[in-house]
Amino acid sequence: MNTRLLILSAVLALGGCAGGPRDRVVLLPGPDGAVGRIAVNPGAAETVLGAAWASASVDGKGRLAQTQSSAAQVEQEFGAALAALPPRPKSYTLYFELDSDRLTAESAVRAEAVLAEIAARPVADVIAIGHTDRVGELAYNDALSLQRAEKLRELLIAKGGDASRISVAGRGEREPLVPTADEVPEPRNRRAELSVR
Repeated sequence: MNTRLLILSAVLALGGCAGGPRDRVVLLPGPDGAVGRIAVNPGAAETVLGAAWASASVDGKGRLAQTQSSAAQVEQEFGAALAALPPRPKSYTLYFELDSDRLTAESAVRAEAVLAEIAARPVADVIAIGHTDRVGELAYNDALSLQRAEKLRELLIAKGGDASRISVAGRGEREPLVPTADEVPEPRNRRAELSVR
């Protein structure tokens, strides 16, 4: 799974006087400090924000102005709104033994912390997606990948996860992390991905 930059942009209505600021867009850095870019185009003018805490305001007459905020300013102005946002989506990958729904020794250790973290999230929606390597028949690998996803679902429920909020899917050998020829065993393809939002 490719890691993408996490960009949080918020359009914050400021309501106010005629001619005063009406809308404001603030570009926030991701948890790792990475920042993407966003174009703000209210009509005839356009500005591109590409730095952490950069902002653009549009007044009641549609005029665009770019400014630079700071973390402290954004926290002071919008701290309550940001605190009300749900936790950021997160993904985890756990690996399985060959031809099995048993986690590898390393993943079994890691799973305890991962599952506890997921179960502790407020109102978490989880999708468990199982995968296999290319060893075996397609139909068998489809069933095994679903079995791996179901195994993680069961572990999450045992940790207190809400069964109605955990869905599963099996992709078999169709979406390898490491492309291989048919019948080539690849441990990194024997996995399940947990996507939490």
